[in-house]
Formats: sequence, C-alpha cells, structure tokens
Amino acid sequence: MKEDETIPYPIEDSIDLHTFRPNEVKDLLNDYLEAAGGKGFEEVRIIHGKGIGVQRRIVHSVLKNHPLVSSFREAGLDAGSWGATIAVLREKSVKGEV
Repeated sequence: MKEDETIPYPIEDSIDLHTFRPNEVKDLLNDYLEAAGGKGFEEVRIIHGKGIGVQRRIVHSVLKNHPLVSSFREAGLDAGSWGATIAVLREKSVKGEV
C-alpha cells in the first residue's frame, strides 16, 4: 500500500483514533467532521485514548476551530470518560440556503 493511498473508512457516529499517528489526526478529524455533518449526525464521539494526552490535545484543538462544531465535552463514564470527547455538531447548511 502506498503512503498517500486513500483508504475508505465508514462514517459512523464515532471514530477511534487509536490506529492513527498523531501527525495524521488533524486532517483525518477535519475530513471526518465534514463527512459526519454531511450524514446529519448531531453529535459524534471521538475516541482518542487516555495516555499522556497528545491525541486529546490535537482533537480539542481541531474541535475549537472547526465551523461545524458548536461545542464539545469529555465523554461520560459509559462512553470512554476522559479517553473520548463528544462533539456537538451544527446543522450543515445547503449551499444557496439562507
């Protein structure tokens, strides 16, 4: 497999970042949020793991600046606790819509 080859990834209401390197997370998460918004999800769970917080800091940085994210919070105990983040998405507007 080539390094720049696109791999299809199912768009669901959660994504697990454990298999991705930190340098891949920013672009991946931006693409995921766009796709999740396009599918009409109102909120998504991003599993970044507990570790030392590198992935969590990257995830929170992306969420703070993403136009589709209205808010985000640590997941509840039943959804990963501080090893996951819940992002609440704005409704994606249709081009030309007022």
